[in-house]
Formats: sequence, C-alpha cells, structure tokens
Amino acid sequence: MAASQLYRGMIYFGQCPCSLFVRGEGMNKQDYEGLADFRYQLRRFLRFSEDTTQRHGITPLQYQLMLQVKGFPGRSHASIAELAERLQAKHNSVVALVTRCEALGLVARRSSEVDLRQVEVHLTPQGEACIGKLARLHRREIDAVAQLLGRRLVDASPEVQT
Repeated sequence: MAASQLYRGMIYFGQCPCSLFVRGEGMNKQDYEGLADFRYQLRRFLRFSEDTTQRHGITPLQYQLMLQVKGFPGRSHASIAELAERLQAKHNSVVALVTRCEALGLVARRSSEVDLRQVEVHLTPQGEACIGKLARLHRREIDAVAQLLGRRLVDASPEVQT
C-alpha cells in the first residue's frame, strides 16, 4: 500500500480519507473538542433553521434564496447567476427554486433595464414580510449561538503572559 492514496479526488495519508495532515501542525484534544463543539453548534443552528422555515410554510432553500435576494450587496435584487453562486447551487436548480418561490408569491422575475439578457429576482411584498419575520428569528438564534461559542473560545484560549 502506498504512503498516500487517492479517495474521491482527495489525497490522504494513513487510514483516514479525511486526514490531510500537515506535518508540524498537529492538534491537541482541546483543538478537537473546540472543532467538534463548533460543528455541533452549527448543526444545531441548521436544525433550528430547517424547523423554523418549515413551521412557517417554506423550505430552508426558499428561505435562503429570499435571504440572498434581500441581503445582496448594494441593491435589492439579484440575478439567477448571482443567486447560484451565493447558494452554491447549479444555475438550473436555482431557476427551479425561483419558479417555486414565484408560484408562492414570494419573488418576482423582472427583465433587467441595464442588460435585457439578464433576469432580476425581486422580493414581493409577501416575500418581504416572510423574510423579515424569519430573519428576526434566525438573528436571535445566531446571537445565542455566537454568545455560547464566544464564551467557549475565551474559556479555551491560553492565558496571555504579560
């Protein structure tokens, strides 16, 4: 068996395909605990988001689409290509997602006045109300998680010698 192997496009060393190990940068138990806790809190937040959006009658992806439209830097709309990048999704998947959101009355497509080849995705008044309510709920949860993680990071940091 070779010292390094190829597994699903990743080079790995030893027995574990997830162990891209850089010599001299080992991790201690506290590092692993911190990383595990971060992933746990992230997963808890994602579960909160999934449950919250579904309770309000939309999917997590529909929420994320509306959030990206509302939060797009510098303007109140986004193109399909921009949304695909922000959602890290394929163009055709975003087109289908926009179609579903449009059917629910959450977004509307408009031709760009600047470039007629571009389609802009805008929130409707119903979409604005929906994203406003859900974003406030998410913000409270993010604040709680950030406070918890911040406290743990401070507790885990080595004391500074003065």
